[in-house]
Amino acid sequence: MSSRDDDILDFDFFDEEDSPSWEEPADRGPGPPRDRGPRRRGPRFRAPGNLTPLLRLIALIALAILIVVLLVVWVEGCAAEAKRDRYANYLTEIGTIGNASARLGQDLNTLLTTPGLNQEDLDAKLGGFVQTAENQVQKAQDLDPPGPMVGPNEGAVEALQYRANGLKGLQATLSQTTDETDAAVAGESLAAQTRRLLASDIIWTDSFQAPAEAVLEHEGVEGLDVPSSEFVTSDDLINPSSLAAIWQRIQGASTGGTPTGLHGSGIAYVKALPSGQLLSTTTETTIKVTDELAFEVGVEDTGESQEVRIKVTLTIPKQPDPIVKTAVIAIIDPGETKSVVMKVGALVPFGEQISVKVDVDPVSGETNTANNTAEYPVIFTL
Repeated sequence: MSSRDDDILDFDFFDEEDSPSWEEPADRGPGPPRDRGPRRRGPRFRAPGNLTPLLRLIALIALAILIVVLLVVWVEGCAAEAKRDRYANYLTEIGTIGNASARLGQDLNTLLTTPGLNQEDLDAKLGGFVQTAENQVQKAQDLDPPGPMVGPNEGAVEALQYRANGLKGLQATLSQTTDETDAAVAGESLAAQTRRLLASDIIWTDSFQAPAEAVLEHEGVEGLDVPSSEFVTSDDLINPSSLAAIWQRIQGASTGGTPTGLHGSGIAYVKALPSGQLLSTTTETTIKVTDELAFEVGVEDTGESQEVRIKVTLTIPKQPDPIVKTAVIAIIDPGETKSVVMKVGALVPFGEQISVKVDVDPVSGETNTANNTAEYPVIFTL
């Protein structure tokens, strides 16, 4: 190997530096400190200079997104609340009209069961009912329902229109049948008009109430009730035989004079509820008392004429004041038995025999009142 080759082999390709030593230098004894030269520092890790502005930008973007999301939620909440309020306001308005219409039906029932009612008074009051019903139709037409409720509102208007037409037809038929001699014919004619009133209840349910409930469900509106409205509450207003008897009674009152024919009413039975025990006037009945204790009184029309507004009174002796309950049978046809229920609860005297007394007010023209009053011996127990 030549000297040139030795020089090549002796060449350090990398100038290696001595590794830093962490050992303490040996004690060199007294004397001035030895100059070690400049100290070498180890590497330091420093964040890039542009990282802080980037983090700030990300935070601002996140904050902006959060604000936008909150605004969207707030706007949607306000819109949902406004939507619900609009539906609630509409249902309140149509409910007010429907309730007033239902009260008109009750007024009609009361009118037709008024003792001594004559044709002239009936015609005048029916005219007022017709005007009221037509005003209710107009009010329903003037409402501004939410878009999806337009169809159901038209159903409500149709139901109210049927009621106005039924009342108008009833008034006209009563006037046109004053010279009729066959009560059955008059009853059928009247029933043709009152069936419109019954149909109005079906239309309200099927064309307004059910569709309106479907709209609320589809629109996601919760917590609102669709109002009902029932005009006909008694089958007597649609039964031809009952209407014939009403017609006869009105015609008789219109001619004046005292009631003719056989008139009468009487107690058919008295029953304790909820047990269903029949009371006897001769045998003591032991009745277990509950908070739901009530008495059902059956009343029979024992005459040949329709009777109206029959008052029934139940009395239970008790100190210091007796328990007195009353009820009214609006209308009852000849041979028919109708019942009323009077609740008394648990506030009755216990442990001693007492008599429960029932009184049925005599009807006009009734001469035999022997079966209008009865007393029933009972003992109340826990």
